[in-house]
Amino acid sequence: MTAMRALSRDRCLALLASVPVGRVVFSLRALPAIRPVNHLVDGNTIVIRSNLGGALASTATQIGPLVVAYEADTFDLAGHTGWTVVVTGAARLILDGERQARYERLLQPWTDEPMNCVIGIDCDLVTGYELVGVVA
Repeated sequence: MTAMRALSRDRCLALLASVPVGRVVFSLRALPAIRPVNHLVDGNTIVIRSNLGGALASTATQIGPLVVAYEADTFDLAGHTGWTVVVTGAARLILDGERQARYERLLQPWTDEPMNCVIGIDCDLVTGYELVGVVA
């Protein structure tokens, strides 16, 4: 059997930092949009890179901070175990040159497309759950 347990904020952020990929969820033309991205966690900020011409960066540029959700998870399908973490917070373009350069060094894009902006997502609301095996 498997049980679902809530995770603490600290455990959620540690798990999020342990995987390189997640999904950012945002509104595009009043509809939900989801994009897979690689990330890093720096304190209470999730950092991703994007293209200024891309949907997320363009929306954030046009309206300022944008409320988004960010989700990452991992599952063992055979064992019915795993975890999922969802962060909700404001996404902002990181404009400070030093921080931008640091994140560009640490976070390499997985695609050949130019990634010419860095976006920070504040970890305002953090929730997570784990599926754990229970001995009967």
